[in-house]
Amino acid sequence: MKNDEILSPGQIAWRRFKKNVSGMISLVFIVLCALMAIFAYFIIPDNTPDANTQILEISTQKPGFEVDMLLVNKPTKVEKVGFFKKLWNGQPSPYRQIPFDSLKVEENTTTVYIFNPERCGSATEEVINNSMLPANPVVHRKYYLGTDQFGRDFLSRLVLGTRISFSVGFIAVLLSVVIGLFVGGLGGFFRGRVDDVVMWFINVIWSLPTLLIVIAITFALGKGVVQVFIAVGLTMWVEVARVTRGQILSIRETTFVEAGRALGFRNARIIIRHIIPNILNPIIVISAANFATAILLEAGLSFLGIGVQPPMPSWGSMIKENYAYIILNDAYLAILPGIAIMLLVLAFMLMGNALREALNVKK
Repeated sequence: MKNDEILSPGQIAWRRFKKNVSGMISLVFIVLCALMAIFAYFIIPDNTPDANTQILEISTQKPGFEVDMLLVNKPTKVEKVGFFKKLWNGQPSPYRQIPFDSLKVEENTTTVYIFNPERCGSATEEVINNSMLPANPVVHRKYYLGTDQFGRDFLSRLVLGTRISFSVGFIAVLLSVVIGLFVGGLGGFFRGRVDDVVMWFINVIWSLPTLLIVIAITFALGKGVVQVFIAVGLTMWVEVARVTRGQILSIRETTFVEAGRALGFRNARIIIRHIIPNILNPIIVISAANFATAILLEAGLSFLGIGVQPPMPSWGSMIKENYAYIILNDAYLAILPGIAIMLLVLAFMLMGNALREALNVKK
């Protein structure tokens, strides 16, 4: 690059990153997934909390399935939520949905012949008082990826599962960076006995299987979303701490650190304001890889039943709920969440490789 000498290090790194095709494609894919996770309830067909509208009559229907629904007002009025509440938890539906084959409308009542997928035997009937029906009670629904075993819209739950993966990855990476920088910074800067204790602790944690630690922490804290965030985050700081310690050991005797000591700066200021900004490049690369690892760990925990709990959608729990269908005609119910996990993890790994090349100051 001819103009490297007049560009800042950040501009040079960005130009190198843009030249990496796989890295740019991965970045675009990750950004799109992040936007989809944030605004999921505004784009999915079933925007009820956790996309958990269960209609057992239409369970395990194929992709592209279409059906007419009769909307019936619920006994209690459902208030319309504001923008931020809907962004966070969706909008509860004010209607009960009944799939039907045909209707018989009379003066005061409507007889519903409930949808019968097998088209055999007599149809089940339900009589609805017309006062319970809204102004436009019949709607047509199309399920682009079909329905799961509980009759829930599979596309909605698949998209909403992106939110869990991103949340776990972000919080786990944040925790791992904070803890890793603190522990590694202590050992690398102070050396001596402090470093010996830090390295002993790091080696002990490093020697234990990550998944085993996560399961132990999850059992100790209980099941739930927050517990998964903490459990995954508390097991991923070791690599950050090792890299931080090694980087600080290599630059703690440099001129700018000695100048800080000569000026009477406190050790905390030297570490936070002068050393850490100079070792962030490898930390950023590790964080991208840790993000991918966190997604896999969360999926594994949810598959084992000790991660995110139903009805909240998670790709791991969706595989667990539907893996029995792999040997049947509905294998896509388990395969699609697996493909989603694979694509997102691959995107973060490719972006991490691209960042490593872009931030390599020796090139």
